Amino acid sequence: MITKSKLAIQLSKLKVFSKPELHSEQYTTDSEIAADFLWLAYMNGDIKNKKIADLGCGTGILGIGCLLLDAKKIYFVDNDEEALATAAVNIGDLNIKSDSYEIINNDVNEIKLKADVVIQNPPFGTKQKHADKQFLLKAFETANIIYSIHKVTSIDFIDKLSKSKNFEITHLLRYNLPIKHTHSFHKRKIHRIEVACFRIVKS
Repeated sequence: MITKSKLAIQLSKLKVFSKPELHSEQYTTDSEIAADFLWLAYMNGDIKNKKIADLGCGTGILGIGCLLLDAKKIYFVDNDEEALATAAVNIGDLNIKSDSYEIINNDVNEIKLKADVVIQNPPFGTKQKHADKQFLLKAFETANIIYSIHKVTSIDFIDKLSKSKNFEITHLLRYNLPIKHTHSFHKRKIHRIEVACFRIVKS
């Protein structure tokens, strides 16, 4: 069985976006944060032997973390072919069984999936308004348990949206998410954004 610290180390070795797309808000999920909230999911019994959808998976860090924690199957979903190609390389490097995952190149609004759990780090909606809402609405359709990362300022909005769909927030973890210098307009080497990881379940 992998430990939380070893999980973070494994995730830190994964390849990330080579050319992050600004409009899609492609930022790499920090490996320590990913390991921390995936461990919460694991301890809640929400990963082992579960079918999990990683919506907007990017280069695959969350879904791969779930596979390392003995998920039954992961659906890696993203509309960016290049990001999915990197995810495929990351999966291949870990010699993961081919029947334990599926890579789906499609827009999140177009997919129809059923899973036990959704784990996602969607766009925050700063470049495309309501992009985060679209991911949450799709997550509510897909699974009865959701782990989702959002800006801390979205807490009230997510609470109301969840309740309107008969879901409720059971856990909330706060982090300072480090965003590395990836675009020319970034002034600092690392910029930190206050985020929260929500565990949301069907009422």
